[in-house]
Formats: sequence, C-alpha cells, structure tokens
Amino acid sequence: MSNTSPPLAVLVKGWPRLSETFIAQELVALEAAGHSFEIWSLRHPTDVKRHPLHDQLQAQVNYLPEYLYQEPDRVWRARNVAQTLPGYAEAYRIWRTDLKRDPSHNRIRRFGQACVLAAEMPDAVLGMYAHFLHTPSSVARYAAIIRGLPWSFSAHAKDIWTSPDWEISEKLSSAHHGAAFGATCTGFGAKHLQEMSDDPTRVDLIYHGLDLSRFPAAPDRVWRKAGDPLHLMSVGRLVEKKGFDNLIAALALLPEGLDWHWTHIGGGDLKVPLEDMAIRAGINHRINWRGACDQPEVIAAMRAADLFVLPSRIASDGDRDGLPNVLMEAASQRLPILSTAVSAIPEFITTGTHGLLSDDAPECLAEAMLQIARHPDQAAEMAEAALSRLKCEFGMSPGITRLSQRLTAMLAGQ
Repeated sequence: MSNTSPPLAVLVKGWPRLSETFIAQELVALEAAGHSFEIWSLRHPTDVKRHPLHDQLQAQVNYLPEYLYQEPDRVWRARNVAQTLPGYAEAYRIWRTDLKRDPSHNRIRRFGQACVLAAEMPDAVLGMYAHFLHTPSSVARYAAIIRGLPWSFSAHAKDIWTSPDWEISEKLSSAHHGAAFGATCTGFGAKHLQEMSDDPTRVDLIYHGLDLSRFPAAPDRVWRKAGDPLHLMSVGRLVEKKGFDNLIAALALLPEGLDWHWTHIGGGDLKVPLEDMAIRAGINHRINWRGACDQPEVIAAMRAADLFVLPSRIASDGDRDGLPNVLMEAASQRLPILSTAVSAIPEFITTGTHGLLSDDAPECLAEAMLQIARHPDQAAEMAEAALSRLKCEFGMSPGITRLSQRLTAMLAGQ
C-alpha cells in the first residue's frame, strides 16, 4: 500500500446523498483547509441526482460491502487479513459483547464491514473520522481497534437520540476504546453527549454553519401584501420526525378566503400516505410534490416562495432533528421561517424575532401561518433578522477551523 495515500479515512453511511449537504459542505471545506482523506461509504448511492457540491470533492470514494452476502469472497479475504493484525482479538471480544446486547443482522454487518475497512485501508492512514454516531461509528471503532488507530465522530440527530445509552457511553469512554473526540452540531446534543462521556472535553459543539459563498445573495424581495396569495414551501424527507402530516392537517384548517399553495421538496417513505391524506382533505390540488431536487433547484424554489415551513417533532422512536441546515438556507434567501421549538431549532430561531416557532399541533401551525399571511411586514422583519443572524453567528468558517484543529491533533497522536 502506498505511503502517499491520505492519512485520514472518512466514514459515511452513504455517498452522495441529497439530504446530507451538511456533510458534503464540511468535507469540501476540510479539503480546502489542507486535509487529505479518502471516503469509505457503507452504502451505495440511491439518489438519481447529486448536488454540484459533490462534484467539488477531490477525495477518492470507496464502497464497503453494503450487505456481506453480496461480496462473500471480499469479506472472507478481508477477515483473514484482519485476523493477522494485532488488535483483531480485542475488536472481536468487544464486538461479541456488543452482539449479546444487540443481536441483530446490522451488528453482524458492522463487524464484517470493519474487517474489510481494516484490511483495505492504506498503511498511511493514521486515524478515522465517522459521520454519525451509530452505524458508521461502530464500523470505525471496530476497524480502529483492529488497526490500532484513533478514531473520531460527528454526531447529528437520529444517531444521538435513538442509540442505546450503553453504546454511546462506551463510544465516549477511553476504557472502551472510545473516540479521540466527538463533534456535534447543536448545543442541545453537545450537552447530552458531554453528560454521557467520561471526559466532557472529548465532545465539541461545532455548528455546521453555512458557506454563504455557495449561495446567491439574498434577493431584494417584493413582499406580498396581506390579501395576496401565499406560497409556502418545505424541504425535508417525508419521514415522521419532519411532521408533514401535521402540516397537511393544518393546511386543511386554513380559511377558504386564503389563496395558498404549498411546494414540498424531498423524498421519503411516507409520500403515498401523505398524498392520500391531502387528497382526503380536499387540498392536494394546492400542493406540488416535487420529490428530490438538487441544491440549485431548492434555492430557486426558496427565492420564489413567501414562507418556509418545517414542522419538526419528536418521532415515536425518539428520533428528532438537530438544527436543520435548510433553515439557514431559507434565511440566506431572506425567506420568512415557520418551524417548531424542537431540539436545537431555537438555537437559531428566536420566535417572534427570527421567525415563528409554533407547537406542532395542526391548530397551532394553522394559526401561525395565518399570522404570517395577515402580517407580511412582521414576516419581512423576521426574515431580515434571521439573515443578519446567519451572517453574524452561523458562518461555516469557525466550525471548520475547530474541526481541522481536532483532526490534526488526532492524527498527530495528541
């Protein structure tokens, strides 16, 4: 294996993914900051489109076996190599302990992927960095133990709130081959992880922020008047935690006299039941289901809309948003925002100042939409305040600088 290979291996769940622009943005910025790495993806891409940002990345992308049975020769060959490495016995012991607590196919697949990663990574690799604290971090941790390398992670939302406590605690414990450091993108998540770590300084709050150089300048909007049509839009996967069922119910409560239209951008498993819900409510003719779009299409839709709505909520399994980047993207286009006070959203939006934060009940969402429709001057003021806060407090550079420092120290063994 060549010694000219990059010193850092970056693990992601899938590459590229339209719904994870924050990862692509970060990796492109790390390359610009001088970091050299290869990407190792646990899954092959499923999105037909890709963002222009993905094409800016120079890193080589490698794909691990998505399912072990699909590449049995590769898996067994890698395990034979892994068994010759000094940390294999310890990694196998830890995995067996984990498997007793989580006897799932996914847990078995994680160890098989870790063996392939440990066997195929270049000798020049000095450390690993995984996006998401659940599956990618498990693969990174097992592979790091096998190879005797440090590893680190970036945690976001679902991976924090749906992972078992024992697993998070051990991934944050030096006694259990835990991460050299962890980064997370919300103060809400950082506090939770710091409380679970044997060393709170192991966890950093690093906002994703927004690279405003990738976006057109905010338009000089011609603000709608109180009696004008209201064009709402949302961007988000059609999954439970996004709360779009509550939004559809809220839209059905809007008065007949309000001429409204809603555009939704994003894929997801709930498309059919949500569209059926809109049909039953008699409002589907007012809705444009656009499906997955690339970022230029998203920004164009934001520039044409009057209100951005993201009715996030806590899902039945505990999953929830962190601080969705789409809120900052909407703010970058001077688009008024209506969302909910879930998780870290209030870290960016102070209700009544930078946008409105409603309860996720349909009646409350409907009332908030009516307030914005009837008071366009207030909506314009909040949009200006959100744009100003984005520029002053949520730029990308400070977070990239801190993450770069952490990665450099890890690779140097500090």
